[in-house]
Amino acid sequence: MESTLGKNIKVTIFGGSHEKVIGCTINGFPEKTLDFDHEKLQHFLDLRAPGGSPFATKRKEPDRFEIAADDSFDDICNDRQMTFIIRNTDQRSGDYKTLRNVPRPGHADYTARIRYGDELNMAGGGPFSARMTAPLCIAGGIALQYLEKKGIRIAAHLLSVGDVQDQPFDPMDPDISTASESLNRTFLPVLDTASGKEMADTILSAAAQKDSIGGVIEVAATGIPAGIGGAMYDGLESFLAPIYFGIPAVKGLEFGAGFAASRMKGSENNDAYTVTDGHITTKTNNAGGILGGITNGMPLIARIAFKPTPSIARMQDSVDLQTMQPEKLEIRGRHDPCVAVRAVPIVIAATALGILDAMLDL
Repeated sequence: MESTLGKNIKVTIFGGSHEKVIGCTINGFPEKTLDFDHEKLQHFLDLRAPGGSPFATKRKEPDRFEIAADDSFDDICNDRQMTFIIRNTDQRSGDYKTLRNVPRPGHADYTARIRYGDELNMAGGGPFSARMTAPLCIAGGIALQYLEKKGIRIAAHLLSVGDVQDQPFDPMDPDISTASESLNRTFLPVLDTASGKEMADTILSAAAQKDSIGGVIEVAATGIPAGIGGAMYDGLESFLAPIYFGIPAVKGLEFGAGFAASRMKGSENNDAYTVTDGHITTKTNNAGGILGGITNGMPLIARIAFKPTPSIARMQDSVDLQTMQPEKLEIRGRHDPCVAVRAVPIVIAATALGILDAMLDL
């Protein structure tokens, strides 16, 4: 199965969680964008890869990317278009045999069967699996390298896990360096280490109860020039939102003050203008760097909410789709107790892709 995102940049993601390969074909990147640092990209993929954290699935996948250059992938390889693959090496499809006719609550099993029929390989979540974000990170990791050369920096952290809150970014001057260092050094990328320890306890407690927990990721981007985006559906939010919502388990999104703005008065929410070092800036950043869909030169701030992992080991109620009778379901397999943990680099990748795509509208 294939799924395509983007307007000026087209990224087609293909494969499934338990297929032989997953991958992506990228079209429309700026000239020479694909002349990237391979080791740096692989390191970025390693930040998302499963199997190395007590807070993630025990499935071990090296996620080594390859540039496809054989007949199976049409030998697509030039300076504007390229196909990448990642080989799946640690599938255990047997864990999912009993789920073919008994859909997992909270998962796409039932809706996918209604939409695509019962021949779709849904082992491990199939094309709906978080496994499919590995190819997204290839495209986003390349975009990230390109943007960094343009002075645009992007970082993200776990803002919350359950009720545990991390220190939020300063919307006027987000600490990109600390967030980036935390993502590279720790299993739980946070700005405040004490919050990280409390999050760890919360995740491990949920796992011990055969359960899972949700979380929120906050992302920031600095160095974006004013004037990126457009009106209505050409706005930067409109470029970013579809990519964010394509990430499995995402259920909410807000920019700047977000939903908190609905509780403010106009005099509180409006960001007053001023001049700083000869440049137009604002005194606050409730807009999150975007006004009317167009960047205003202030830091971009967004928060993305992830639901709890639907595949949990607790006994749950479901139905048998063949007999149409109630069925008790106990899920086996290897699953993240908190999907938000490994989603931090995924959100960074999505943000880089959306920003670069919008920049190409100019």
